[in-house]
Amino acid sequence: MSVEYGADQIQILEGLEAVRKRPGMYIGSTSSRGLHHLVYEIVDNAVDEALAGFCDHIEVTINEDNSITVVDNGRGIPVGINHKAGIPAVEVVFTILHAGGKFGGGGYKVSGGLHGVGASVVNALSDWLEVEICQGGKVYKQRYERGHVCYPLKEIGTCDLEKTGTKVTFKPDATIFTETTVYEFDILKTRLREMAFLTKGLKISLTDLRGEEPHTRTFHYEGGIREFVTYLNGSKVPLYDKVMYFEGTKNNVYVEVALQHNDSYNESVFSFVNNINTPEGGTHLVGFRNALTKTFNDYARSNKLLKDNEPNLSGDDIREGLTAIISVKIEDPQFEGQTKQKLGNSEARSAVDSVVSEQLTYFLEQNPSVAKTIVEKSVLAQRAREAARRARDLTRRKTALENTALPGKLADCSDKDPKNCEIYIVEGDSAGGSAKKARSRATQAILPLRGKILNVEKARLDKIFSNAEIKAMITAFGTGIHEDFDISKLRYHKIVIMTDADVDGAHIATLMLTFIYRFMPELIKQGHVYLAKPPLYKLEKNKKVWYAYSDEELAAIINEVGRDQNNKIQRYKGLGEMDAEQLWETTMDPEHRILLKVCMDEETESEVDLTFTTLMGDQVEPRRKFIEENAQFVKNLDI
Repeated sequence: MSVEYGADQIQILEGLEAVRKRPGMYIGSTSSRGLHHLVYEIVDNAVDEALAGFCDHIEVTINEDNSITVVDNGRGIPVGINHKAGIPAVEVVFTILHAGGKFGGGGYKVSGGLHGVGASVVNALSDWLEVEICQGGKVYKQRYERGHVCYPLKEIGTCDLEKTGTKVTFKPDATIFTETTVYEFDILKTRLREMAFLTKGLKISLTDLRGEEPHTRTFHYEGGIREFVTYLNGSKVPLYDKVMYFEGTKNNVYVEVALQHNDSYNESVFSFVNNINTPEGGTHLVGFRNALTKTFNDYARSNKLLKDNEPNLSGDDIREGLTAIISVKIEDPQFEGQTKQKLGNSEARSAVDSVVSEQLTYFLEQNPSVAKTIVEKSVLAQRAREAARRARDLTRRKTALENTALPGKLADCSDKDPKNCEIYIVEGDSAGGSAKKARSRATQAILPLRGKILNVEKARLDKIFSNAEIKAMITAFGTGIHEDFDISKLRYHKIVIMTDADVDGAHIATLMLTFIYRFMPELIKQGHVYLAKPPLYKLEKNKKVWYAYSDEELAAIINEVGRDQNNKIQRYKGLGEMDAEQLWETTMDPEHRILLKVCMDEETESEVDLTFTTLMGDQVEPRRKFIEENAQFVKNLDI
């Protein structure tokens, strides 16, 4: 069969058809993440009005039918005729790609909506969208269905002459978002809270109308990113009371930085450009780190806190236990990569460096006791880092030969292509023994760990490097950690944490995830980390066997097979209770097992960081509050 390929086979997609054909190109994916991204696109437009100084309140509502309404009190999208297109400007914004006020022409000085595709993409991927605009004492309205205009922009009423703003209501198209069209309150809450922190004075409300009673959360932070740092440090003990805050404009770049050290050993630094999170950093982060390292070393030397024969403090030493937000506003941001994850503008580096160096120097001179506290902590970090380096070098020397590199307890697989290989991290020798017998030797490696691994949230590097269980994991994975991390050396493309289905098992899994998140976060970001889901019950009747992974599943099986005295139900307390055959059938056979992929959304990374600190840190009160707030979501708690 010959397939014709000529000039007429080259398709031209009209209007918004391209977006509907390839939605992933515009919103990343059509999963839950893409669904929530639609809301951010519309809210971003309202936030741009706030950045321009014309809006101070945004209301987001999840309606009963899972449609979304976003109302702002900005200037309102222009309703006049755009002479180039011959239609009202609002229609241009919602129906033509790469159209908007973000491309120069004086509409916006800075904006998060970089590509000018936000409103039109949301329209294209919605079953329907309605926009209402208050302007000049009149209310205008237009409706679209799957991107197509239903009627010309029309006047539907009047409003106060001073009142301006835009109201957008849209319902995501279920034929595009096949996975889910149900919005999650908590996901939106996290992102909107972050937006409010980054735009001081802006009030953002989120209301959910789907329950019996409307549920509303309002975010409004006059202190802006200073309050963001206080919020992130809520589960830690700050080393000093005051959050340092520096702001200034250099090279046409507006710089805002807030920072405060705490008693932990982890660095939590988040960077933003025009309110967009840049998880891979970029020039603004480089400028911040340079300024911090140079200024602290200069201060420590000139005030004799470092002796002449002592080496300089490294950036890592100074940033131990640091929580910081770097936020820059820039007129023409150049991002590396399509996903806006890394800033490339060189002027941002010098602007942040200059503002932080100048104002931090002044702050340290004014607050000598704070400066001394930070330098003392940094010196301790330097010593621990040196001890860790010695331990790491020792590990490296031991692993010079491939065949002696791997830990003795690891049962490796024979296939050497990482894409085909997976490693099961199993707690305890009995479960490890069953797993070794059950596995497919070609592609499944087993690493049994003894007991609970070290809680890295409460330990310094030197202690972590001397922990046998953690060393075994680092060596087995092959990537190295921290600055030595290299994902191309990953030996298994699936890392599966397999623990008992009880409280202890959940705790061990959380300890392992904390370690991976703090030292190899890229493994989670690139989708290599999984949790095995062993069954909770085994039901046997007349020599036939069923496995249930939840109470609901067990009830459904009993319903199907009938309830009588021949039913033998076993509640599994741990993996060690299963023989090799059962473990293979239920938890390790790729054809039948259930694996939960551990995902991390860059847009909520600060919240992930805070959750790990709350659950695994030293402070009891924030953890108790977290448990109280989340107890309603717990299933199958086995104490």
